[in-house]
Amino acid sequence: MLCALYARCSTSDQTCEMQLHELREYISRRGWKDGGEYVDTGFSGAKASRPALDRLMADAAKRKFDCIVVYKIDRFGRSVLHLNQQLAALTSHGVRFIATSQSLDTDQKNPTSRLLLQILASVAEFEREMIRERTLSGVRAAQAAGKIVGRPKRVFARNEVVRLREQEGLSWRAIGKKLGIPAMTALDSYRQSAPASRTETASPEKPVSGGKRKRVSAAKAVVGRTLPAARPSPMRK
Repeated sequence: MLCALYARCSTSDQTCEMQLHELREYISRRGWKDGGEYVDTGFSGAKASRPALDRLMADAAKRKFDCIVVYKIDRFGRSVLHLNQQLAALTSHGVRFIATSQSLDTDQKNPTSRLLLQILASVAEFEREMIRERTLSGVRAAQAAGKIVGRPKRVFARNEVVRLREQEGLSWRAIGKKLGIPAMTALDSYRQSAPASRTETASPEKPVSGGKRKRVSAAKAVVGRTLPAARPSPMRK
């Protein structure tokens, strides 16, 4: 029997080598053939779409292998809804699903295994929700203690943004390219450092060619000036 091996880990600093080693040993003891390895690194099990998983399901639809082997059911997915949909698709394609460490098999001759598969899928989803709840509680506790949570701020010369905008007249995209920051970061920095009387509505998505702002036309420059009153025309007798 030709088997496809699937492994997944949630963060990029982890490795799937232990899972793959166990799966290779599993099919080797049974004399099955390796139909390819599909590995997702840095993807949550709650996501229904993952690069290697999408390729795996596409190849299963083409019957490139007879069976999918995973180390644990939560490596394949932590959502009961997504797992049921994927298993139903595999069943329609005639592809078996095996979780080696939990002795789960979707073979038609093993209905008890199918029942345990649904139970363990619910447990895996519950475990993911508990992890999420503990993570959010830790974030709230850190914020209450005064710790800064989230992405660190970019370090750049913020006064240089004002100088490049007001003195050299560069567009936001040109300023971001010169300072090595996104255009929206430059715009946000300018707004935060600007006085309350200054208004800036320039859009970074529509830069002026050459990186320069358009000059204010002479017609706009004279707007607001007081024009001399027109002399009344003489009355005809």
